[in-house]
This record gives sequence, structure tokens and C-alpha cells, in this order.
Amino acid sequence: MTFNEEGNRLELSDNNMYYNCYNYILRSNIVISLIDASLGDKNLKELAKAEAKVLRAWDHFILVNTYAKAYNPETASTDGGVAIMDKYDLESTPTKSTVAQVYDFIINDLENAIPLLEETPENVYHPSKAFGYALAAKVYLFHRDWEKAKSAAEASLKLNSTLIDYIELSNNGGPTKDNTYAKGGNPEVLNYAYMGGYSDNPTYCYGMISPELVQLFGENDERMNMFFLTEGNSQYYFDEGSGAALWNSSITYSKFQYLAVGIRTAEVYLILAEAHARLGEITEATNILNQLRVKRIRGEEATIEEPATKEEMVKIIIDERRKELLFGFNRFWDLKRFNTEPEYAKTITRIFPIVTPDVEKKTYTLKPDSRLYIIPFPMDAREKNPNLTLNTNE
Repeated sequence: MTFNEEGNRLELSDNNMYYNCYNYILRSNIVISLIDASLGDKNLKELAKAEAKVLRAWDHFILVNTYAKAYNPETASTDGGVAIMDKYDLESTPTKSTVAQVYDFIINDLENAIPLLEETPENVYHPSKAFGYALAAKVYLFHRDWEKAKSAAEASLKLNSTLIDYIELSNNGGPTKDNTYAKGGNPEVLNYAYMGGYSDNPTYCYGMISPELVQLFGENDERMNMFFLTEGNSQYYFDEGSGAALWNSSITYSKFQYLAVGIRTAEVYLILAEAHARLGEITEATNILNQLRVKRIRGEEATIEEPATKEEMVKIIIDERRKELLFGFNRFWDLKRFNTEPEYAKTITRIFPIVTPDVEKKTYTLKPDSRLYIIPFPMDAREKNPNLTLNTNE
């Protein structure tokens, strides 16, 4: 499953993501269920269980935010969620839990596991304590626990606050010349998760961003200048007059590791900024956001002035999330959660085709309350488990 930068569904192949998440959950449950009966060092067994619980929480979070409504404190206790898998059982047909119950399960797993994680695990494929706190911050943010989101984000950044200086990278010739951050060398990455291919580098149609987003970047934003092309693209994939931009396909995994699905330190800065903003701490939110922007944008426009209201600050952060967290799930999930709040809800309108003159132009509209924001469970999954009813019908 892939989405573009506005969260519109581009591809729903064969629901691999649904089965992949539950397969990973089953693997985590195997570790959790077998570890107590196994021989070995007590501390090592506790660590293994903690890592499994963090990964189980991450997969449940992906599932509930994709296949159910966004968390809304007014309706979450009755909104249909996903099936919680808390034990290894290939024959079970669990009843679907509510969105609130799924979040409670995720939070419980994380709060039990994080204290047992290592600050420096054996390798990056084991969840570090920085990743555990980052994931908790993300979950709390979506759960609207602003104080907890702030505390968890601060704890994560205390362990790893590294940001790549895109200005310096650009001065060195950009990612096609400077390969410092290639092949797992991106120090911002807290969780190595993939979608779309082994390199997870967005290319061609998957890596296209809208004219609206192109304008948001401005002329001095190196996230745009280094990674995207507005001209010189293959006509097979790109209409030059559209005003859109296409990921520079010459930037590959061997030149720069751009991770679209896992969690990076840059996202933790954005979570912390939003948590401050939601609590009315606008000065703090501005300062945190500027720490990220000065690593991405040249000149005076890198730093923003403190806005007058909380709502203005949150809207600035929303735009920054769009520019920093491209592709993957984030924009889709953000649209869902912000659409539950009238002051941030967005109606998306697109006219297609933009350029081609021999096809009739049509206007397409996606409203904030559209059921298209809820991905349906795979049909064969519902056939195997009659208890798995569609959330799109609620």
C-alpha cells in the first residue's frame, strides 16, 4: 500500500501490509510466550520480551491508524478498531476491539517495555530506548496526551537528538556526491522499517509531490532542492507543466538512505513542537521547530517568528510535517487525526488531468469525514474471521 503526500491512496495492491503486520505480531508473540519457559540469563530474557512488546505495539499502531478511524476521545470507546493479538494462536478468530482498547493495549506494552530496553542495542534492528520513547511520544500525540507526548519526546531526544545538516550536505555537492548517509548511515533513523522496495527510496510516480506542496517548500529549502526535480524528468512519468515535482531517481540507497516508514529524530522534534503548541507553550514550540528548520533551510527564512495563537502554531507544524515526513503513512494518518478537529480539518480538491489537453478535466474532492480514510480489511481475512467486521460500515 502506498500513499502520496496528501494521503490519497495510490495503490492498494493485495493488502500485504495487513498480513505483514499480523505476521510480525505473531513473531513477537512467539518470543513473549516462549521466553519465560526458556533457559538463559534473566536479564537477556527480559530484554527479548521488551523488544518484542515494542515491535508488537508498533504493528498494532500501524494497523489501527490505517484500518480504523482516527482516535477521537469522544467516540474512541465505541469506534471499531482492529483485532488485538496478545498471544500466539494461529487458529483464533478474535473479536475486533475498539479504537480506545487498542490504544490502551499499545500504551500498556510500551510503558512496560521501555524501561527494559538498551540505550545502545546490538544493532539498529533491535529497538533502542530512544526508539521506544519516540514511538511512545507518537502514540501519546495521536492519543492527545500532550504532557506524556512531550515527556517521551524529550526523553528520546536526550538519548539521540542528531539531525543531518542539509545545508552542509548541499554545500558538499548533495547526496549524489557525498555518500556519508548511504546504506544505513543516516544517523537520524531510530527504526529501520520499509515499504515499496528494499531500498525504500521513492522513485517515479511514488515519489511525486503536488504543486501545492512544491510551493510550501520555497526556494531555499534543501529538502526540495536536493531531492526533487521539477524539470528534466522522463515524460513517461511526469508532465513538465504540472507544477509538481518528482523524486530525483539518481538518489538511491547507495547514496542516501531516505526512510519513509520508520521513525527518525526529525519526527521527534516535530512531535515535541506539537506537544508544546497543544499545551499553549508557543515559545517552546517555536524554538524546537526552528532547531529542525535551520538544518533544512538556508538563510533568514529558516527561523520563524513566534505566532500569536496556539492554532497558528499547530498549522505551521502541520505544514512542516508535510515537508519533513514525506511518503509512507504519516501524511495519511495526520489528515485522519486532524480531520477530527474542525480548526485543522481539510477538504482536498484535485483537478485531473492537469496538463493533458485531450482528456476532459474533472474535479475530485475528498471531504474530512470521507470513509475513504478507512482502509477496508482484506476480504479473505474477513472470510477466515467472521468477527472482523468492516469499520467503513460503522
